[in-house]
Amino acid sequence: MTALITRDELRAAIADDAVTLVDALGGEYHAKQHLPGAIPLHPTEVAERAAERLPDRTRPVVTYCSNPACPNSGQVADALVRLGYADVRKYREGIEDWVAAGLPTESA
Repeated sequence: MTALITRDELRAAIADDAVTLVDALGGEYHAKQHLPGAIPLHPTEVAERAAERLPDRTRPVVTYCSNPACPNSGQVADALVRLGYADVRKYREGIEDWVAAGLPTESA
């Protein structure tokens, strides 16, 4: 099981530029709205695109999806761990929680 990160912990890590964010929804969802600086990486793309999109396997990575019930963030996180990424966490709540808290997002 991948460790979880809370909204406050994630916000601090983003402010410190201490994490790479991975949007596990990807595609049109990423284009519409994503956390600041997030890299799109859908579960179906991890095996072929992780090394390209996340070249530093030692940098902390946080995956997220729409909400806690969305399985994508856990699937991407587990796949990254299997590929040898050292510090992978999952955003406990997801982008819906982020938006509800009034925190900034980006669009593509």
